[in-house]
Amino acid sequence: MNKFDRLYDLYRILRDRRTPIQLQSLAERLECSKPTVKRTIQKLREEFGAPITTMRGRGYLLADDGKAGLFELPGLWFNASELHALLSAHHLLSQVEPGILSEEIAPLRRRIGNILQHRRAGSGDLVRRVRIEQTGSRPVDKHRFRQACTALMRRRQLAIAYHARGTDQHTERQVSPQRLTHYRSNWYLDAWCHRRKAMRSFAFERIERLEALQQPAHEISDDELKAFSHAYGIFSGPGRHQAVLRCSPERARWLAEEQWHPDQAGRWLPDGHYELTLPYNNPTELIMDILRHGPEVEVVRPKSLRQSVAETLERTLDTYRQ
Repeated sequence: MNKFDRLYDLYRILRDRRTPIQLQSLAERLECSKPTVKRTIQKLREEFGAPITTMRGRGYLLADDGKAGLFELPGLWFNASELHALLSAHHLLSQVEPGILSEEIAPLRRRIGNILQHRRAGSGDLVRRVRIEQTGSRPVDKHRFRQACTALMRRRQLAIAYHARGTDQHTERQVSPQRLTHYRSNWYLDAWCHRRKAMRSFAFERIERLEALQQPAHEISDDELKAFSHAYGIFSGPGRHQAVLRCSPERARWLAEEQWHPDQAGRWLPDGHYELTLPYNNPTELIMDILRHGPEVEVVRPKSLRQSVAETLERTLDTYRQ
């Protein structure tokens, strides 16, 4: 353990206690000698002004400084592993949609990097050692994204011009933002649509214009929000149907460990196949995922879903037969 970590760990031990702790116990927890503990205590007292009290025969106690409660150690909120975890999380977020939040997060990243570099914790190697590949992502307008985030946090309504991909229609909507969703490399705004009087999900890249309004956002309950996202995939809504899929023994080695839906259920069949059951509403995305496995995944029921998959395959074959 380096000096920086020991200083932090000692502070955290004392901070979390309301009774004195013996020198021997501190040495055991910090995995160092008693003289090292005493030097660390002295450093906390002299360089950081920590009000550490020595109670004869009872040990050490971090006392109330009499101003604003217990003493806080400035700039040492994280140890090395925690800082690495935080920097890794930031790196992952920056790769999810490069540029969207880079300006806001850049100062935090620099501060974390400086601390890690000062402690020789190898922060400069992190980006090179973590690789993230984004496939199928669609570009998002940074200004509109920030406007939506601000309205979401301030609980204000939005006026949007939306171009629906499925219907190719342009509509004007007034919505109350409820949640941001990042799904399969793309961003969506889940919002209460005042025109439809219902929850809707809007793909960010299809929002052509966005204006923040002063009207307070319409609030929906947590249960309503959960029900909206209960069905399979991005086509949200209540899961009105249950799909039962049978996976081949070969493909089951992968699919048995995948999560297609939070409420899915799976079981191994006697013949080595794997049966997966999950709720869905709109079958569009589910059909796409089933088809990417080809003959290795079969729809057992319902009959309507099985027929839709078969019809899609027939149309595909017709295309190649021409």
